Amino acid sequence: MGVVVLIPSLNPDGHLAAVVAGCREEGLTDILVVDDGSAPEYRPAFDEAQALGAVVLRHSVNQGKGAALKTGIRGALEQFPDLTGVVTADGDGQHLPRDIRRVAEALAEESYPFVLGVRDFSLAHIPWRSRVGNRITAALFRLSTGVSCPDTQTGLRGIPRELLARVLSLPGERYEYETNMLSDVVSARYPLEMVPIETVYEDNNRGSHFRPIIDSARIYQRPLKYAASSVAGCVVDLALFTLLTLWWDVMPATVLARCVSGYVNFKLNQRWSFQVRQRTHSQFVKYVVLCVCVMLASGGAVSLLRILPLPLTLIKVLVDTVLFVINYFIQRRFIFREKSTEIF
Repeated sequence: MGVVVLIPSLNPDGHLAAVVAGCREEGLTDILVVDDGSAPEYRPAFDEAQALGAVVLRHSVNQGKGAALKTGIRGALEQFPDLTGVVTADGDGQHLPRDIRRVAEALAEESYPFVLGVRDFSLAHIPWRSRVGNRITAALFRLSTGVSCPDTQTGLRGIPRELLARVLSLPGERYEYETNMLSDVVSARYPLEMVPIETVYEDNNRGSHFRPIIDSARIYQRPLKYAASSVAGCVVDLALFTLLTLWWDVMPATVLARCVSGYVNFKLNQRWSFQVRQRTHSQFVKYVVLCVCVMLASGGAVSLLRILPLPLTLIKVLVDTVLFVINYFIQRRFIFREKSTEIF
């Protein structure tokens, strides 16, 4: 098939050699393992994988799963120049060799899709943090891209050769890299194929190196950055308004402060929150139109809901909170969305 199996690994728990051996039994003989700065006592596990026929690359210190995947992809292109694609898999036993083969077979189809091995999170044995985290991520992904994906965090993926250079250029050194990869592929309208795989969680997934708070913040960094840029815009608006009212009347001070803070918010979203590579004047025009629409929607909704037995300020807070969320997804999908790229 010409498919290389890429396994990033940190302090392997004893499954690594079995995964390598199992892949070879399934006919997947081109295997590359990346030791992401594991402790010295885990060296025998990588030596065993190498003895079984895997190519082993090493980081001197831990750099993160995203960095390990990038090192592995570069290594695969160098070690296996005739490859047709790369299948990424975990070496902790969560991905069964037969499922790795199924993803490889789907990747080798004539259309060369981007393949995801998706798990079933409705099963009773799934740890609650994995179940809840996946549902939140899947919901946010669907709202921001319009694409339904039941397992956005799966590490079992098939990446066709023509996408390898593209995914290597994406930001992210840890778990957020996989989210960035999936979002970018979907934004480029590349064909996506989902292959159901067995859902394996041993010992409540204690072997996972995922850090719930730090790594979740990295995965959700885009909406968090959006929130931060909105706060920054509010600070600029208030500070400039306060300064201008020392010399001007309230109305011109309000208008100028809002224009400046709006532009600051636009540039932060364009360059930092959404990290748009293709920056155009039409994005600013769309942003201005959206701001006007949001302002009108806020005023109209507050006026309609003032009949409720609630303080007017509370009504405005509730309305603006809803609009804040809607505003994020509109900007993500229609204003700062990358144009479709010819990558077929």
